[in-house]
Amino acid sequence: MAVQAVQAIRRMRGGAQSQLMLGDDGNLWVVKFQNNPQDLRVLANELIASRIAEAVGMTTPKTDVVVVSPWLVENTPEMLVDRGRGVRERCAAGLQFGSRFVGGLMPGQVVDYLPEPQLEEVRNFAEFAGMLAVDKWTGNCNGRQAVYERKPRERKYRAVFIDQGFCFNAGEWTFPDVALRGVFPRNLVYSRVRGWESFEPWLSRVEEFPADSLWKIAEAVPPEWYGGDVRVIERLMEMLLVRRSKVRSLITAFRESSREPFPNWGAVKSVVVPRAFGELGQGTRLVM
Repeated sequence: MAVQAVQAIRRMRGGAQSQLMLGDDGNLWVVKFQNNPQDLRVLANELIASRIAEAVGMTTPKTDVVVVSPWLVENTPEMLVDRGRGVRERCAAGLQFGSRFVGGLMPGQVVDYLPEPQLEEVRNFAEFAGMLAVDKWTGNCNGRQAVYERKPRERKYRAVFIDQGFCFNAGEWTFPDVALRGVFPRNLVYSRVRGWESFEPWLSRVEEFPADSLWKIAEAVPPEWYGGDVRVIERLMEMLLVRRSKVRSLITAFRESSREPFPNWGAVKSVVVPRAFGELGQGTRLVM
């Protein structure tokens, strides 16, 4: 059941010119509109890729369809889309994409950047590797974005992966598969990758993603978000099913790129032998 928008709060940063809105469920939603400057299909991309990531086990905001009434648009002067060169138009009414605002009504608990010492202490640090698998599967053509949230009285943040609009190559719904696309800009988040086991359990969930679950996600997308041609979204889902088996090769291409993102892949952990056992090895035999 869709969420009804009841109030516009402010415009958000970013190329999609989303609006922060209050829903009738009492939650804040970041709403992307059908007439956003990027592409109509980014709404479908957001819903599909976000729900895929959620099903794989990634930390992402809740998503839903948000209904924005013509009355609310007409009576909120700030609900405008800037087309550049002084051209502005009202945000579209109707069914829009909504992503639950990270942090909700608790200001000051969410940041979009952490210095390296704090980034290394993020609670779900390992998920950056899992999100890489999802981004490669869905052909994210943008840099991976995340914000960091912590609850009151907590010291450590957790990463929340946001903005899936440029999956499937934005409005093109193609998969150019460039090695350095869809990755986080800082290599630090991949520093603990030591092999394929570092991508688990998320990589296996991608490779074994049930076809019926994928079709169910597609059915939740309003037809007006992709032009109403069901064959188009069916073709996208079929390509995704085929791509499940390509994810390891796509990660390998990133691994072998000039960026060298996984410096510890294959590194052997050294084992410290207590001094007492070292001394036993000098002419002493253990009887078992």
